[in-house]
Amino acid sequence: MMIDKILLFPYWATLKYRHFMYDHGMKKVHTADVPTICVGNITVGGTGKTPHTEMLLRTLLQNVDWGAKNIAVLSRGYKRNTKGFQQVTADGTARQFGDEPLQIKRKFPFITVAVDKSRKEGASFLCNPELVQTSKKARRCIHKDFPKADIIILDDAFQHRALKPTVSIVLVDYSRPTFKDHLMPLGKLRDLPERLEAADIVIVSKCPRYLDAWERSKWTEALKIKDHQHIFFTTIGYDNSQAVFPEGDPRYLYTQRAILFSGIANDKPLRNYLSDTYRIVRHFDFPDHHKFSRSDISKINGAARTFPTSVIMTTEKDCQRLRDCKSVPDNLKQRMFYAPIKVDFFSEEEQENFASILNGYLK
Repeated sequence: MMIDKILLFPYWATLKYRHFMYDHGMKKVHTADVPTICVGNITVGGTGKTPHTEMLLRTLLQNVDWGAKNIAVLSRGYKRNTKGFQQVTADGTARQFGDEPLQIKRKFPFITVAVDKSRKEGASFLCNPELVQTSKKARRCIHKDFPKADIIILDDAFQHRALKPTVSIVLVDYSRPTFKDHLMPLGKLRDLPERLEAADIVIVSKCPRYLDAWERSKWTEALKIKDHQHIFFTTIGYDNSQAVFPEGDPRYLYTQRAILFSGIANDKPLRNYLSDTYRIVRHFDFPDHHKFSRSDISKINGAARTFPTSVIMTTEKDCQRLRDCKSVPDNLKQRMFYAPIKVDFFSEEEQENFASILNGYLK
């Protein structure tokens, strides 16, 4: 971090000052009326927050204490064109709510999913739904008849110091270790590496399929995991491919060629997965959270004409935004598929250990 202190001193000093103010009570810290789980990182994008949020939902739904309770997810709703508190609906659009909250809602339709730039205010609305009726900040909320939350998962909220969670989970990408990175713009860190000490649980995500005990111990040492902290390791997996649009023709899945396009921070895991089955003949790499334009669709359509029997693959997050795009022709809709992403622990024992530790914090 010496380079950061010298070359990026204003940014480094601002972060140090901000955390000092919160750590010493000079800025007020609030707690929600119900248990909260924060899922976050100190890196810009790409650590797998959304699939880990979904993993947490499955973990809670399988738990005897929480499975029958009202579980809510609160996100910022990055790049949405609405403001204030919004309850996410499965028939909404990525423009309204953001792609990640919409993806979660469509996979878990019975879970309350909401977006609010202020996690403190959003958590207050979820704990007290009656406030939505009178609040001007929630006046654009589509549905106001949601149940009071019994527990809230705070998506991407580690930097939101105004709300103190019951348990903090911080993700570190295996391919981008924080101890070898630098603050933006020299690197990908958006927060100080020392902030990992504030995490209750650290998860090294997107690990290779085999990770021996020696390498795990080296990670634990390099991340400076303390006695009060817990560290876990997860991998990325994929379920059977599904059609982006209702017109999707599953016969295209049996071809040997694929056109891949994505607008996420890192699509390497998906590329590796698809390469086991397909020869990737074209790859379009758009910026993270990219809103697909008519020009983008034209490029993909051009590749589709060049390779008329190929399947067109994208990510689960991208398909939420793709459905907002009105310029997708029917011939592409028949060929567009995505691979649903999921998080796996290395064994059932590790998964059960994680669930037990998480439940211990919540109790």
